Amino acid sequence: MENFVFQNKTKIIFGAAAENQVGAEVAAFAKKALLHFGGGSVKKSGLYDRVAGSLKKAGVEFVELGGAQPNPRLSLVREGIELCRKNGIKFILAVGGGSAIDSAKAMAVGVPYGGDVWDFYSGKAVPAEALDVATVLTIPAAGSESSPSSVITNADGDLKRGLTCELLRPVFSILNPELTFTLPAYQTACGAADIMAHIMERYFTTTKCADFTDRLCEAALKTIIHNAPVCVKEPKNYDARAEVMWAGCVAHNDLLGTGRNQDWASHQIEHEISGIYDVAHGAGLAVVFPAWMKRVFRSNVNRFVQFASRVWNIEIDFHNQEKTALAGIAALENFFASIGLPTRLKDMDIGEDRLEEMADKCTGRGGAATIGGFTPLNRGDILEILKIAR
Repeated sequence: MENFVFQNKTKIIFGAAAENQVGAEVAAFAKKALLHFGGGSVKKSGLYDRVAGSLKKAGVEFVELGGAQPNPRLSLVREGIELCRKNGIKFILAVGGGSAIDSAKAMAVGVPYGGDVWDFYSGKAVPAEALDVATVLTIPAAGSESSPSSVITNADGDLKRGLTCELLRPVFSILNPELTFTLPAYQTACGAADIMAHIMERYFTTTKCADFTDRLCEAALKTIIHNAPVCVKEPKNYDARAEVMWAGCVAHNDLLGTGRNQDWASHQIEHEISGIYDVAHGAGLAVVFPAWMKRVFRSNVNRFVQFASRVWNIEIDFHNQEKTALAGIAALENFFASIGLPTRLKDMDIGEDRLEEMADKCTGRGGAATIGGFTPLNRGDILEILKIAR
């Protein structure tokens, strides 16, 4: 196990009707806030009215900014930054999924910064301060509700880039499984794939003697594998929704990565796909992750055999461990397909004309020659993964 520092300041308020507490929680930090959310579903469901009512009851004034969308846009972030500056706002409340939360985080570091907020996402600058951010989560997927990360898409160049720093971690997040009852089956499935990817990016490690976090990762994966299909078939099953929501939070709050090196190559590859084609992040990961596995599994067959055995309950063939490893990869791919997700680029109407471009962009970040911690991948490796994913 490697040395590590684990910290997470985010207060989690979990349970039915928990959103009714939001006003009192915000009032402990500020008397004025930016209320940021996505499309019309927040208002149609009545959630907006409950949140707004709670804020008003607690004496919190707010300015609202809707419009967050999947693969959140830099243009909206810039609009939010100016809105906060104009109204003297020092606190941002995001109501929605990872897109609204990631936008709110970007605004939070952009408001006190003298330059362009994209500087942080392009690696030109590091945030020194940020506004406080809190969330009311409606989509279990990104884990942004208690992570120190944010991902933003810049339409200028079709670039999707991430920023990670402790300043981005929300001060509190409200998680009510009831708020996920109206999620479409496809969105639920995409969220499950995103959660599983966050776990697997940590699980596939070269660190030895990290069995405790191995077991935590395996338990989290099995929780999603068991409950995601239930959520798809029974959208108002509170218990299944609760399991997925809490697992999604823990999957990306940094606990599962303690004491081990991590990979993140699949996320970086997928960012190039969704940056260009604007596909759902979870759907892209359902395509990329099995392709990545097929390309790299021979570099550490034992890790993939363990994945097959412990996560998918596949009997180990000690005479042909590669066969066991491949069976585990197939099980993952079949699971994604079973909950209605794509497993090939063609399933998302993505052709081969921009594979070279995606491979170039993926390794061009900051002049990096390779990506990934499990097996370093160069441009040729990434192009091969994209071809496997066709």
